[in-house]
Amino acid sequence: MTRGPVLKGDQREAVKEQAKDWYLQGCTIHSTAAKIGRSYGGTRDLLLEAGVKLRPRGGMRGRFGSADR
Repeated sequence: MTRGPVLKGDQREAVKEQAKDWYLQGCTIHSTAAKIGRSYGGTRDLLLEAGVKLRPRGGMRGRFGSADR
């Protein structure tokens, strides 16, 4: 993904909130990054700035854990 222009002020806040909404709805950092046109690292930074508690690596598990696979 491309780096994109530097986000400042109101534009940064708007992109940060949109990224937060998508991530909290279940999107991955990678898919959120693709939607907002930012890098993985830049998107991760925005999510952390927005106060989002990141999910652990490995994605969402079923209700029975890994034994269900």
